[in-house]
Amino acid sequence: MVFSSKILAWYHKNKRELPWRNTKNPYKIWLSEIILQQTRIAQGLPYYERFVKEFPTVLELAQAPEQKILKLWQGLGYYSRARNMHTTAKVIVNEYAGNFPQTHKELLKLKGVGDYTASAIVSICFGEAEPVVDGNVYRVLSRYFGIAIPINTSEGIKYFKKMARQVMSFENISDYNQGIMEFGAIQCTPQNPNCDVCVLNSGCKALQTKNISELPVKLKKTKVKKRHFNYLVFRDKNGNTLFEKRTKGIWQNLFQFPLLETEKELDILRKEAIETMKIKGLNVITKISLYNKAPIVHKLSHQHLFTKFWIVETDAILDEGIVFEDLKTYPMPVLINNFIRTFNF
Repeated sequence: MVFSSKILAWYHKNKRELPWRNTKNPYKIWLSEIILQQTRIAQGLPYYERFVKEFPTVLELAQAPEQKILKLWQGLGYYSRARNMHTTAKVIVNEYAGNFPQTHKELLKLKGVGDYTASAIVSICFGEAEPVVDGNVYRVLSRYFGIAIPINTSEGIKYFKKMARQVMSFENISDYNQGIMEFGAIQCTPQNPNCDVCVLNSGCKALQTKNISELPVKLKKTKVKKRHFNYLVFRDKNGNTLFEKRTKGIWQNLFQFPLLETEKELDILRKEAIETMKIKGLNVITKISLYNKAPIVHKLSHQHLFTKFWIVETDAILDEGIVFEDLKTYPMPVLINNFIRTFNF
């Protein structure tokens, strides 16, 4: 039995029941693929269900305010996915009359849609013979064929795409693509795969050479950057605070307390440092207190944020102050949301 036939047979016997597997609607397939980028199914499934319920069609997603989309996305991370998704929904509605492109080449023109996502959509929805290559597929192919080319290099990306095309099933590309990804997710797992019951074990090069844990090869990431964040939680005489929208960075268009970033950790926050921020309506600071003595470490892919929250009380009335109860209606990073949930305003 050839490689693809074994994958298909395994998939038909072992596939998990997931809502996006009961449809060929390109909107729902696209939505599931965007949500599941860099995200485990267990975490992404509730978000998928909420988005489908809130925005049943691409038209409703396109017409929604960005703030509402970001709020619904809150906690899923990699927020550029949500912003790109919103942009693409508008393009599909305005330039494609609400219909998704049906070719790999045309889908690649959409913002936030790369080779993997385009391949998944055209193969599942339209039957185009285009192989998917994601982290699961890299792992299966590298182990089975014993390939040590780093998967995060241009050479590796081209090589594995070519190999994926050579071994795929042209007759049933939809199930095959879903099958090899499922196989990598629950059978050929990153750690401690159960090779004794694997349908591919007789031909697996990595198993034969006892090299399972070494494959796939991935070059080390860039050095993680450490940043020191100081959030200023203002409380004016009316009990209001400040909440502002970020204009750049990974949390672009999410809301946060005024931020003072420093080169080193602060043990004392002086009034002079706050005054340099030129906050409107802030005249008299009566008290500054540190909420958390030890920094909260928030780990992102390429940076670690060492965060302190400072409670800044003032007798002034903040010109753009809002009541604390309204904070929960704004989209915000999990780091901020966790603070709001624990802090007794």
